[in-house]
Amino acid sequence: MENWLILGAFILIICICIAMTIFMYRINGRISDANKTLSHQYNLIVKIQSVLKNKSATNAVAENAEMIYQDLLQNLIPIMAAIDIMPRSTSEHPLWRALGGIMDEYARNPFALEKLRRAIKLDSEIARSVDNYMRRADAFLAHLNATEPDGILSATFTDGLLGKSLTFFAQAKQLATQGE
Repeated sequence: MENWLILGAFILIICICIAMTIFMYRINGRISDANKTLSHQYNLIVKIQSVLKNKSATNAVAENAEMIYQDLLQNLIPIMAAIDIMPRSTSEHPLWRALGGIMDEYARNPFALEKLRRAIKLDSEIARSVDNYMRRADAFLAHLNATEPDGILSATFTDGLLGKSLTFFAQAKQLATQGE
């Protein structure tokens, strides 16, 4: 009977060891899963922090956009007056109405480029306004490219009226300086 008791205790100890081994294996698996989850969450937090930092920079641009727009518009007004172009009659921001009017006129009448070329060549104030506009618009686009991670906003400005107007003004300026 004593042998059976020792054998039973031995079997009980073996079962407890097997149960403990299975328990430890499961705990190790759960710790590994928790480690993966925490690592993934940490990476997400780092990405969110990066996006928020970039959005903060983009929001700073958006908050200052009205000042930037007004600065660009102030340089467009004398140019539009010199080449006799009216802004679009829409409910857009005055800058986009002005740029739209310039680009619409150029689409209807390619001679608008020649009018701008002449104005740049003959009037130093118009040439200065064109230079200021181009410099400030380029700086605005460069800032957008630097602060925006996915480039959607900067691509919208570059492919839109702002980018098209820069191309238009650059062509006119180049034509005006070729004849000198």
